Amino acid sequence: MKRILSYLLLLAGLASCQGTGKQSGDAGGDSQRFTQLLDAYWERKMQLFPLEATANGDNRYNNRFTITIAQSFRDTLSAFYADFQSQLAEIDSTGLTVEEQMSYGLLKYELKMGAEGLEFPTHYLPINQFWALTLDLPQLGSGTGNQPFKTVKDYDNFLERLGAFPAWTDTAIANMRKGIAAGWVLPRALVVKMLPQLEAMIVTDKTTSIFYGPLRLMPDSFGTERQRLTAAYGQAIDSIVVPCYRRLHTFLQEEYLPAARAGSGVGALQGGDKYYRYCIRQWTTTQLSPDSIYQTGLAEVARLEAEMNKVKDATGFKGSLKEFFVFLNNDPRFYPFTTAQQVLDSFMAIKKQEDPMLKKIFDHEPKTTFTIRQTEKFREASASAEYNPASEDGSRPGIFYTPIPNARKFNAVGMETLFLHEAIPGHHYQISLQQENKDLPKFRRFLWYGAYGEGWALYSETLGTELGLYRNPYQYFGHLSDGMHRAIRLVVDVGLHHKGMSREEAISYMMAHERISEEEATAEIERYMAIPGQALSYKIGQLTLLAERAKYEKQLGAKFSISAFHNEVLKYGCVPLQVLQAKLAAWAEQQ
Repeated sequence: MKRILSYLLLLAGLASCQGTGKQSGDAGGDSQRFTQLLDAYWERKMQLFPLEATANGDNRYNNRFTITIAQSFRDTLSAFYADFQSQLAEIDSTGLTVEEQMSYGLLKYELKMGAEGLEFPTHYLPINQFWALTLDLPQLGSGTGNQPFKTVKDYDNFLERLGAFPAWTDTAIANMRKGIAAGWVLPRALVVKMLPQLEAMIVTDKTTSIFYGPLRLMPDSFGTERQRLTAAYGQAIDSIVVPCYRRLHTFLQEEYLPAARAGSGVGALQGGDKYYRYCIRQWTTTQLSPDSIYQTGLAEVARLEAEMNKVKDATGFKGSLKEFFVFLNNDPRFYPFTTAQQVLDSFMAIKKQEDPMLKKIFDHEPKTTFTIRQTEKFREASASAEYNPASEDGSRPGIFYTPIPNARKFNAVGMETLFLHEAIPGHHYQISLQQENKDLPKFRRFLWYGAYGEGWALYSETLGTELGLYRNPYQYFGHLSDGMHRAIRLVVDVGLHHKGMSREEAISYMMAHERISEEEATAEIERYMAIPGQALSYKIGQLTLLAERAKYEKQLGAKFSISAFHNEVLKYGCVPLQVLQAKLAAWAEQQ
């Protein structure tokens, strides 16, 4: 455990604070002060980020809405980080148990990275086509998202929360104007994609708005409150939702779009290279350089391309790999669906197929319930398949969302690998087990590092054969295709943001090396343009996990247990990759 703390302190720049740690709990002193500090940190964080609290199932702040893009909020957040950094420094980590030392290092790392992030004017880019409040708010207000709609108070809570949207809209527009002046603007290609998303919220008939959804779900038990709430929601749609989205749409179209930049990567922004290197550290939890990541990507693309050729040849296909891509994209056998429900049922059939095998490689399974849903229509065109975590109290299940704009055009190749990643045992197992682990302090039960979380999900795709899947060579090819997709990300993300690669060059590179349509490749590349560095986390995390497994399979021989390995990987929740490696080394020494 000392090795783990050393890594954490190294990551946080605190190498002078190392200690061996006590082996059992300390009823008072530093241990008690530290526990109180963790509780205070989490409580304050939930107050600062009430939407995050709602997502976690903490319903105390469901009526609140903080404008996180406001400079006043950023100042408050800076003071929050400084305050807790100061309080943490007053605690001697050597007086803590080994478990508490791990939490100490993680909190220090979180505070340092959070404070450093405020150095960059990201509030000048308040929305994009992939992640934005303008996309989250309709999900919250739909009646089927994170926001609860079970009691009259629940309905009133969302009305109160929605009341802050005009102020957020004013702030967003003001920030984007500042961004125009400072040269911190989005690429033109992304702004064009945002316009129809905003326009979809501008309705003339309030009953067609997604925000009208909760009224259709209103319990009969509300009695006379039904009439009041129906009128209030209709008024909110007409006076808040539609005007705000219209103002944003008008501003983007008339003022922001003409000022948007032609380039693709953040490297072109003032301070953009420093910002991108921060994004790499944030998303990969490593000190890897952009160029080293780029070279890793090229090597992975070459390795996977050779493996894909082997599978292609094994199917008896006589053409080239690119011709095989065309075959998989066009042959009717790979488009067996006529309705969206058939697609959802097919994913559920994959779950049933792997269920009996899960116990062979996992000793623990989540208690959290799980379901599969079609992505909402308003965001389906720009959405990818995704997992939405369950609430802590279990009132909302873990949800695997999959976009199905047209069931007849839903390609079945790769459905198994997708389910392994987004659902079971990928995100659903990792996130649910982390949230259910009451031995972890609250902040760690909801902690997220892309390299660990997405790395685990991508690693889960490699478990298909062990779970009774990939018996069909086309499904296995789909697995290789997904691996290739994440390898390509290493090349194009660094290419876009560090090497001057254009959007069009990145799209061409992606289409040359994987089975993807131009429309799909365009959406993917534009996602990377909007969220620098995030796409790197998947493959960096997966390669780390695969290397660790291979190392200990060889080192431990007959003593190696795959279920024990998985237990250890998942035991402590999300941690930086170097911490995971140190944790596994300590585990291996005990075998």
